Amino acid sequence: MHYEGMIIRPPSEANSILLQVTVGCSHNKCTFCGTYKGERFKIKPDETIMADIDFAAKHCKNQNRVFICDGDALIVPQKRLLKYLQEIEKKLPWLERIGLYANTKGISMKSPEELQELRDHGLGIVYMGLESGDDETLKAVNKGATAEKMINMGRKIKEAGIKLSVTVLLGLAGRQRSQIHAQETGRVLSAMDPDFAGALSLMLIPGTPLYEDYEAGRFPLLDANEMLAELRTMIAHTDLSDGLFHANHASNYLPVRAKLPEDKEKTLQQIDDALTGKIALRPEFLRAL
Repeated sequence: MHYEGMIIRPPSEANSILLQVTVGCSHNKCTFCGTYKGERFKIKPDETIMADIDFAAKHCKNQNRVFICDGDALIVPQKRLLKYLQEIEKKLPWLERIGLYANTKGISMKSPEELQELRDHGLGIVYMGLESGDDETLKAVNKGATAEKMINMGRKIKEAGIKLSVTVLLGLAGRQRSQIHAQETGRVLSAMDPDFAGALSLMLIPGTPLYEDYEAGRFPLLDANEMLAELRTMIAHTDLSDGLFHANHASNYLPVRAKLPEDKEKTLQQIDDALTGKIALRPEFLRAL
């Protein structure tokens, strides 16, 4: 397989075939993200992608999922992306699902009919970084989209019959707007109604603008209890029709896995127990991105 630069994928795609179609992220301006720093976004040549699909067909027969990298592969023009999916469909017929990252720009460039066409050729899940439902926070971190656009684009994915997984970031608003960030994120998640919602805890990355703000004293990093209090408020304000809310990433202080709505009260009690010291938190040295 041919890989360039930093390759990332969702935790749930740990055992997937990683097919790199794009390099970097077309937005690449979020103040908290250093993943593609210095990386110029591009779509890889067709011959490289097709060669990787051929390699996977020969050597990856025990893997039943493909994850298309990098940061926002849905932005690839429809004809090219469809060609890749059709080649995967032809060469890897045993696959159960194809997934990829998408941002609001990439989703907005696809019509409902085009999304349905991608679904019909194997696209089963789209991973979307909401980060926050608070417009002020989204603007501060230069996310490039409003909460309303996030809602509309998330709904567009679901209406196309594609599963939606949404990631949010605890601590992203700092201390002053922590509870507003939590409440608004719960509101937006409820409006999007994703199949999966995942909360990560902010970990500052040297070299990013947000890290520089932290070093200069302009941005406070929440402590463990403040992160948990934010998570509690977020879950309390999140109403999913039938979804999973995860906060079990390695960055989190308390592993949480809840099916909503039925597990909401039990999960809130779990967080309360952690806040009062009845449940031990993950120590700092075990936390990682």
